[in-house]
Amino acid sequence: MSRWIGVAFAAAWLTVPEAAMASPPVGPRDVVESAIVRVLTLMRDGEVDGTSVPDRWAEIRKIARETFDFNEMSRRALARHWQARTPEEQAEFVALFTDLLERSYVTQIEASAGETITFVGESVNGGFARVRSKIMTRRGTAIALDFHLHVREGRWRVYDVLIDGASVVASYRSQFDRVIRAESYHVLRDRLQQKHLDTALARRRAEGP
Repeated sequence: MSRWIGVAFAAAWLTVPEAAMASPPVGPRDVVESAIVRVLTLMRDGEVDGTSVPDRWAEIRKIARETFDFNEMSRRALARHWQARTPEEQAEFVALFTDLLERSYVTQIEASAGETITFVGESVNGGFARVRSKIMTRRGTAIALDFHLHVREGRWRVYDVLIDGASVVASYRSQFDRVIRAESYHVLRDRLQQKHLDTALARRRAEGP
Protein backbone atom coordinates (compact mmCIF):
# COMPACT_ATOMS: atom_id res chain seq x y z
CA MET A 1 0.00 0.00 0.00
CA SER A 2 2.79 2.45 0.85
CA ARG A 3 4.18 2.06 -2.70
CA TRP A 4 0.92 3.26 -4.22
CA ILE A 5 0.21 6.02 -1.70
CA GLY A 6 2.97 7.87 -3.48
CA VAL A 7 1.40 7.13 -6.85
CA ALA A 8 -1.76 8.91 -5.81
CA PHE A 9 0.17 12.15 -5.42
CA ALA A 10 2.49 11.57 -8.34
CA ALA A 11 0.02 11.20 -11.19
CA ALA A 12 1.41 14.39 -12.66
CA TRP A 13 4.59 12.56 -13.72
CA LEU A 14 2.70 9.83 -15.56
CA THR A 15 2.32 10.06 -19.31
CA VAL A 16 -1.14 10.65 -20.76
CA PRO A 17 -2.46 9.98 -24.27
CA GLU A 18 -1.99 12.90 -26.67
CA ALA A 19 -5.75 13.23 -27.17
CA ALA A 20 -6.29 13.77 -23.44
CA MET A 21 -3.62 16.47 -23.37
CA ALA A 22 -5.04 18.23 -26.45
CA SER A 23 -8.69 18.33 -25.36
CA PRO A 24 -9.72 21.13 -22.99
CA PRO A 25 -10.77 19.41 -19.74
CA VAL A 26 -14.10 20.28 -18.06
CA GLY A 27 -15.40 20.17 -14.47
CA PRO A 28 -13.70 18.15 -11.72
CA ARG A 29 -11.84 16.16 -14.33
CA ASP A 30 -10.36 19.52 -15.36
CA VAL A 31 -8.68 19.82 -11.96
CA VAL A 32 -6.92 16.47 -12.23
CA GLU A 33 -6.04 16.52 -15.93
CA SER A 34 -4.86 20.13 -16.00
CA ALA A 35 -2.54 19.47 -13.06
CA ILE A 36 -1.09 16.49 -14.90
CA VAL A 37 -0.53 18.48 -18.09
CA ARG A 38 1.11 21.34 -16.17
CA VAL A 39 3.56 19.03 -14.45
CA LEU A 40 4.26 17.05 -17.62
CA THR A 41 5.17 20.32 -19.32
CA LEU A 42 7.25 21.37 -16.34
CA MET A 43 9.21 18.11 -16.25
CA ARG A 44 9.67 18.03 -20.03
CA ASP A 45 10.41 21.69 -20.79
CA GLY A 46 11.19 23.24 -17.39
CA GLU A 47 8.39 25.77 -17.79
CA VAL A 48 4.72 26.37 -16.97
CA ASP A 49 2.44 28.37 -19.26
CA GLY A 50 5.46 29.35 -21.33
CA THR A 51 7.40 30.72 -18.36
CA SER A 52 10.70 29.16 -17.28
CA VAL A 53 10.63 27.72 -13.74
CA PRO A 54 13.99 27.71 -11.90
CA ASP A 55 12.81 25.47 -9.03
CA ARG A 56 10.65 22.75 -10.54
CA TRP A 57 10.06 20.92 -7.24
CA ALA A 58 8.74 24.09 -5.60
CA GLU A 59 6.41 24.52 -8.57
CA ILE A 60 5.26 20.90 -8.32
CA ARG A 61 4.44 21.43 -4.65
CA LYS A 62 2.52 24.57 -5.60
CA ILE A 63 0.48 22.63 -8.16
CA ALA A 64 -0.21 19.92 -5.57
CA ARG A 65 -1.51 22.50 -3.10
CA GLU A 66 -3.79 23.94 -5.75
CA THR A 67 -5.13 20.48 -6.61
CA PHE A 68 -5.46 18.76 -3.23
CA ASP A 69 -7.43 19.96 -0.19
CA PHE A 70 -4.76 19.14 2.38
CA ASN A 71 -6.82 20.71 5.19
CA GLU A 72 -9.68 18.31 4.57
CA MET A 73 -7.34 15.36 4.10
CA SER A 74 -5.68 16.18 7.42
CA ARG A 75 -9.01 16.41 9.23
CA ARG A 76 -10.16 13.09 7.79
CA ALA A 77 -6.82 11.40 8.52
CA LEU A 78 -6.90 12.44 12.18
CA ALA A 79 -10.65 11.63 12.35
CA ARG A 80 -12.01 11.47 15.92
CA HIS A 81 -8.73 12.83 17.29
CA TRP A 82 -9.11 16.07 15.33
CA GLN A 83 -11.63 17.73 17.65
CA ALA A 84 -9.43 17.05 20.68
CA ARG A 85 -6.68 19.24 19.24
CA THR A 86 -6.43 22.98 19.78
CA PRO A 87 -6.62 25.27 16.72
CA GLU A 88 -2.85 25.71 16.96
CA GLU A 89 -2.29 21.95 17.05
CA GLN A 90 -4.67 21.47 14.12
CA ALA A 91 -2.74 24.02 12.05
CA GLU A 92 0.55 22.36 12.99
CA PHE A 93 -0.78 18.92 12.03
CA VAL A 94 -2.02 20.19 8.66
CA ALA A 95 1.47 21.55 7.91
CA LEU A 96 3.20 18.32 8.96
CA PHE A 97 0.77 16.02 7.13
CA THR A 98 0.95 18.18 4.00
CA ASP A 99 4.73 17.90 4.12
CA LEU A 100 4.47 14.12 4.47
CA LEU A 101 2.14 13.84 1.46
CA GLU A 102 4.27 16.15 -0.65
CA ARG A 103 7.38 14.12 0.09
CA SER A 104 5.56 10.97 -1.06
CA TYR A 105 4.43 12.89 -4.13
CA VAL A 106 7.92 14.03 -5.13
CA THR A 107 9.51 10.65 -4.39
CA GLN A 108 6.96 8.86 -6.55
CA ILE A 109 7.39 11.31 -9.40
CA GLU A 110 11.00 10.21 -9.65
CA ALA A 111 10.02 6.51 -9.61
CA SER A 112 7.07 6.61 -12.04
CA ALA A 113 8.59 7.71 -15.34
CA GLY A 114 7.11 5.79 -18.27
CA GLU A 115 3.91 4.71 -16.54
CA THR A 116 0.68 5.77 -18.22
CA ILE A 117 -2.52 7.20 -16.77
CA THR A 118 -5.79 7.05 -18.70
CA PHE A 119 -9.02 8.72 -17.56
CA VAL A 120 -12.05 6.48 -17.86
CA GLY A 121 -14.94 8.39 -16.33
CA GLU A 122 -16.35 11.17 -14.20
CA SER A 123 -19.43 11.42 -11.99
CA VAL A 124 -20.79 14.44 -10.15
CA ASN A 125 -23.29 14.48 -7.28
CA GLY A 126 -23.91 18.01 -6.08
CA GLY A 127 -20.73 19.33 -4.51
CA PHE A 128 -18.95 16.00 -4.72
CA ALA A 129 -17.33 14.25 -7.67
CA ARG A 130 -15.34 11.19 -8.61
CA VAL A 131 -12.81 11.09 -11.43
CA ARG A 132 -11.86 7.56 -12.43
CA SER A 133 -8.55 6.71 -14.05
CA LYS A 134 -6.31 3.75 -14.67
CA ILE A 135 -2.54 3.48 -14.43
CA MET A 136 -0.65 1.06 -16.65
CA THR A 137 2.67 0.24 -15.03
CA ARG A 138 5.86 -0.56 -16.91
CA ARG A 139 5.20 -4.23 -16.09
CA GLY A 140 1.84 -4.09 -17.83
CA THR A 141 -0.25 -4.15 -14.64
CA ALA A 142 -3.42 -2.02 -14.55
CA ILE A 143 -4.15 -0.14 -11.33
CA ALA A 144 -7.42 1.72 -10.71
CA LEU A 145 -6.84 5.26 -9.41
CA ASP A 146 -9.97 7.21 -8.41
CA PHE A 147 -9.83 10.85 -7.33
CA HIS A 148 -12.56 12.04 -4.95
CA LEU A 149 -13.21 15.76 -5.07
CA HIS A 150 -15.47 18.31 -3.42
CA VAL A 151 -16.15 21.99 -3.89
CA ARG A 152 -14.08 24.17 -1.57
CA GLU A 153 -13.99 27.94 -1.92
CA GLY A 154 -15.62 27.73 -5.33
CA ARG A 155 -13.16 25.20 -6.78
CA TRP A 156 -13.00 21.44 -7.16
CA ARG A 157 -10.32 20.04 -4.84
CA VAL A 158 -9.17 16.44 -4.32
CA TYR A 159 -9.76 15.22 -0.76
CA ASP A 160 -9.01 11.50 -1.17
CA VAL A 161 -7.64 9.02 -3.68
CA LEU A 162 -8.60 5.35 -3.95
CA ILE A 163 -5.95 2.96 -5.24
CA ASP A 164 -7.55 -0.28 -6.41
CA GLY A 165 -10.41 0.59 -4.06
CA ALA A 166 -8.23 1.36 -1.01
CA SER A 167 -8.45 4.88 0.40
CA VAL A 168 -5.16 6.74 0.92
CA VAL A 169 -6.70 8.84 3.69
CA ALA A 170 -8.14 5.77 5.42
CA SER A 171 -4.72 4.10 5.31
CA TYR A 172 -3.11 7.05 7.08
CA ARG A 173 -6.06 7.30 9.47
CA SER A 174 -5.49 3.71 10.57
CA GLN A 175 -1.76 4.30 11.08
CA PHE A 176 -2.27 7.55 13.01
CA ASP A 177 -5.04 6.12 15.20
CA ARG A 178 -2.83 3.17 16.09
CA VAL A 179 0.01 5.44 17.22
CA ILE A 180 -2.27 7.77 19.18
CA ARG A 181 -4.06 4.95 21.02
CA ALA A 182 -0.88 3.00 21.77
CA GLU A 183 1.17 6.05 22.74
CA SER A 184 -0.16 9.60 22.28
CA TYR A 185 -0.92 12.33 19.78
CA HIS A 186 2.29 14.08 20.79
CA VAL A 187 4.32 11.00 19.86
CA LEU A 188 2.71 11.05 16.42
CA ARG A 189 3.44 14.76 16.05
CA ASP A 190 7.06 14.26 17.12
CA ARG A 191 7.52 11.48 14.55
CA LEU A 192 6.10 13.65 11.78
CA GLN A 193 8.36 16.51 12.85
CA GLN A 194 11.38 14.22 12.82
CA LYS A 195 10.54 12.99 9.33
CA HIS A 196 10.35 16.60 8.20
CA LEU A 197 13.72 17.45 9.77
CA ASP A 198 15.38 14.34 8.33
CA THR A 199 14.11 15.18 4.86
CA ALA A 200 15.25 18.80 5.11
CA LEU A 201 18.71 17.68 6.23
CA ALA A 202 18.97 15.14 3.39
CA ARG A 203 17.92 17.80 0.88
CA ARG A 204 20.56 20.23 2.12
CA ARG A 205 23.24 17.56 1.88
CA ALA A 206 22.15 16.67 -1.65
CA GLU A 207 22.31 20.30 -2.72
CA GLY A 208 25.83 20.63 -1.31
CA PRO A 209 27.48 23.68 0.28
